[in-house]
Amino acid sequence: MSHSLQVLYPIIESTNFNYDYFLGKHMAIVGENIGEYMESSVVTKGIAGGPDVPALYYGISTLVFKDKSALDGALSKIEKPVANIANFTNTKPIMLIGEVVG
Repeated sequence: MSHSLQVLYPIIESTNFNYDYFLGKHMAIVGENIGEYMESSVVTKGIAGGPDVPALYYGISTLVFKDKSALDGALSKIEKPVANIANFTNTKPIMLIGEVVG
């Protein structure tokens, strides 16, 4: 069964997020370090939390892996991408590891 790693970047007062760096450099660092384990990735930029509701997240990265073994391999090499987060945001990311069920 496929597994996923989602990283959510919440919008909290006094935080910032550099989309250009995130898309242009950070995601390349992710690919260089764990790309061999990934089946796919999707980056979603937050624009709203619903009709007339501000976004709650700057964005969400969804990384999909063939199985738990591939996810575990990626997690063993995720140190550089995690350390790089401070270069584009000062918000504290939330990680969700899950099974893809649909």
